[in-house]
Amino acid sequence: MLSVIRNMKKYKKNFLNVFMLIGITVVVLYFALKDDFYAIMDQLKNIHLGWLLVAFLIVILYWLLRSRAINIFTRKFMPKTKYLSSLQLMIRTQFFNAVTPFATGGQPYQVYHLVKDGVKVTTATSIIIQNFIVYQIAIVLLGGIAVISNYLCSFYAKNVLLGRLVTLGFLINTVIIIVLFLVAFSKKLNKTLIHLGITVLTKLHLVKNKQQKLEEWDEYINRFHQSAKILLENKKDFVFSIFLNLLALCFLYSIPLVLLYATADYSSFHLFEAIVTSAYVMLIGSFVPIPGGSGGLEYGFIAFYSNFISGSKLMAIMLLWRFVTYYFGMIVGAISLNMKKVKS
Repeated sequence: MLSVIRNMKKYKKNFLNVFMLIGITVVVLYFALKDDFYAIMDQLKNIHLGWLLVAFLIVILYWLLRSRAINIFTRKFMPKTKYLSSLQLMIRTQFFNAVTPFATGGQPYQVYHLVKDGVKVTTATSIIIQNFIVYQIAIVLLGGIAVISNYLCSFYAKNVLLGRLVTLGFLINTVIIIVLFLVAFSKKLNKTLIHLGITVLTKLHLVKNKQQKLEEWDEYINRFHQSAKILLENKKDFVFSIFLNLLALCFLYSIPLVLLYATADYSSFHLFEAIVTSAYVMLIGSFVPIPGGSGGLEYGFIAFYSNFISGSKLMAIMLLWRFVTYYFGMIVGAISLNMKKVKS
């Protein structure tokens, strides 16, 4: 009965998130289309389908590269783990990332998926944290390159608000890396926090057997850090995983350029400018507390890419970019999850 109630709450929460997402999408579409509807529709109608297909293929390539990274970590504990299994995990994660604020639903699902495949909870948690660390490192590295490049080349007009938002996004992602490293490798800090938490819960009469809980959590932390230690023994794999995530993000960040080509414009901006600008956009979107960063990412895209293009072309590319990089993954992830349920 309790499991049924928990499942009902989970589905209700996901439904509310999806409902919120639909509402925000409608609002974004309204503001994007209201001033120049027919011109934007004309741009979309004349999109070169070949280049649009390339954009979708780049998203798939992004999934392939990130799947390879997580497969490297998983095979440390399950050597027979197939790459296809990691790819399925990555695709299904897209749905949970899409419908939860700050993409917080992805990592818990990944842990659940690995546990279902036979990995211990502590090991699965360690694998996903390590994978998330290398991804965050890649985001911060590209964000740092973008900030330095703009300082040297002045791609964008001076805007105090945008500058502060980018700085805040960069700081938040950097803090996330530091926290993740502390969680993954500071056994002393983890034990201190856990002991403090259990002591507080005991005083609130929410935990009955304090000593038993302390022993259970000490064992859990020991296993968790042992897994983290194994993962870092091969530093080449760790560095290679960072490289794979960097490469994946560079491909993802190049999609606005491909969509520009789809409008038959081959000169408004180039590959490096697209990667730098997309890095700026993602830094802004990383702290928007709405599923998919909706609203913030659209604002960032228009604000930064308006330095290169404008009018109906900018709006058309922004709408296509959001569908290709966000809604496409959510749809494919949902289909994959439903196919899994049908097979079960």
